[in-house]
Amino acid sequence: MTHDDAHKQHPIGSGFTASDTAQDVLAGIDLTGRNVIVTGGHAGLGRETTRVLSRAGASVVVGARDPDRAAAGLEGIDGVAVARLDLLDPTSIEQFAARYRDAGRPVHILVNNAGRAPGELVRDARGYEAQFATNHLGHFQLTTALLPSLRDAHGARVVNVTSGAHRFSDILWEDPHFHVTEYSPGLAYAQSKTANVLFAVELDRRWAAEGIRGYAAHPGVVVGTGLNSAAGEDAHRSQGLVDESGRPVIDPRHGKKTLQQGASTIVFAATSPLLADIGGVYLKDNDISPLDDAPRPMSSLEPPSEVMSHSIDPLSAHRLWDLSERLLAPPSAATRRRSEGSPRT
Repeated sequence: MTHDDAHKQHPIGSGFTASDTAQDVLAGIDLTGRNVIVTGGHAGLGRETTRVLSRAGASVVVGARDPDRAAAGLEGIDGVAVARLDLLDPTSIEQFAARYRDAGRPVHILVNNAGRAPGELVRDARGYEAQFATNHLGHFQLTTALLPSLRDAHGARVVNVTSGAHRFSDILWEDPHFHVTEYSPGLAYAQSKTANVLFAVELDRRWAAEGIRGYAAHPGVVVGTGLNSAAGEDAHRSQGLVDESGRPVIDPRHGKKTLQQGASTIVFAATSPLLADIGGVYLKDNDISPLDDAPRPMSSLEPPSEVMSHSIDPLSAHRLWDLSERLLAPPSAATRRRSEGSPRT
C-alpha cells in the first residue's frame, strides 16, 4: 500500500458524531432532481436510507427480490418506485440495469445496501458461495452495468454498505467459494465485507476522473435489521447487543446504534459536500475511519470497526476487480473461472 492510499484514511472532522441520525446528516441538503437507487431499500437500514433521501427530494428506485413485499414495506413514503432485482441471478441484474438505462435517467447515487446474513452454506446456480455472490458480485455486476447512467449524472456516488466484520478476513483468493476451505459463516461474511471495501477503492481509482466516486460505509451494529435479526436473542445477549429483558442496548459511542443512527453514515457517504473531493475511503460514525491494524478480538463492549490495511490495499482492490470480471464472465469462459476457486481434481 502506498502512503497516499493510507493517508486518505484519516478523519476529516465532519462535525457529526456516532449519535447523529440520517436526518441530522441531511439537514440543509436538497436532493430535488437527484435519482437514487437503493438495493434492499425497503427494510431496515435500506428503508431508513430510502425514507430520508426521498424526504430530501430525491426520486428513489428500490431494487428488491419481491417487489410486492417491498412496496408494502415502503407504504407511506413518497417518491419511491420498486423494481425486481435478485442479486443472485445475473439475468435479473442485467434486466434491472437495462430497464434503467433504457429509461434514459442518470443515476446520481447508487447505494449497494442489500446483503445476505451469515448462515449455512448456500451456493447459487453457478456454484458460487451465496454471501460473496450476493454481497459483492451481484453489486459489482449491477454497478458496472449502470456505468452509462452513472456517467450521465456528471457527478455520481456509489456507496457500498460494509461492516466492521471486514477486519476478520481478507479475500480467500485461492478459494473464495469454499470448495476446499472448510466453510465458516462468519468467515464468508467477513470476506464479502472486505470485498465491499476493496470494490469502493478500485471503483474510485478507475472512475473518479469521470466524476464517479466510491465509498464503503459501516453503519455500526443495529439490532433488528434483516442481517442482525437472524442471529437470535440469545446471541445478541451474549454479544452485549440486548439486555436481559431483550431490549436493544443503544450505545452509539461503542458502535451500537438505532436504525436512524445506523443509516446516517450511509447517507453521509451518499450526500455530504465534505466528501466532494474525497473517494475510495471507508467511513464510520459519519466521518472517514482511521486506519487501525492492531489485532482486536470481537468484544461485546465495543465491536472493533476501524478499517484495516488489507481492505484498502490498492493491489488487492485491482486484483478483486479482475477476479470479479472473470467470475461474471459468460459460461464460455468457464475454464478461466475454474482457476479461481473451483474444486481441484
